[in-house]
Amino acid sequence: MQQIKVELIKQWLIKAEHDLGSAMIIYEHLPEYKDTITFHCQQVVEKLLKAYLVFLDIEFPQTHSLTLLLDLLSDKDPFPEKYYVMADTIQAFAVNIRYPSGRYDPESIDVEKSIKIAMTFKEIIMKKMNMLNL
Repeated sequence: MQQIKVELIKQWLIKAEHDLGSAMIIYEHLPEYKDTITFHCQQVVEKLLKAYLVFLDIEFPQTHSLTLLLDLLSDKDPFPEKYYVMADTIQAFAVNIRYPSGRYDPESIDVEKSIKIAMTFKEIIMKKMNMLNL
């Protein structure tokens, strides 16, 4: 694997890990910041999918659509429907949640689901890329 490609994948993974770490710290210390926690969880999934797309040499547009990113993977490594369901669930917490006009107030159950979804995507994508080879 080309070193430039490996570095780009690692950069996406580092960003994903930072989002996950941020979500967990905020969840522990400021659990009432539900919108911020769920936003970071959505970002984890987005960045993991982008890392995997780079890994598979699949180009992607600038997007926050998790469904689109999953669709782009369908030719080389289609994900089961349950991942689309999880992506749809967490997609509500994408960038628009950061603005007053797109404000959606997540419930505590949304926060817990978002963290679980982020962890699930992390586990499957890291397994698929077998990070020991990077």
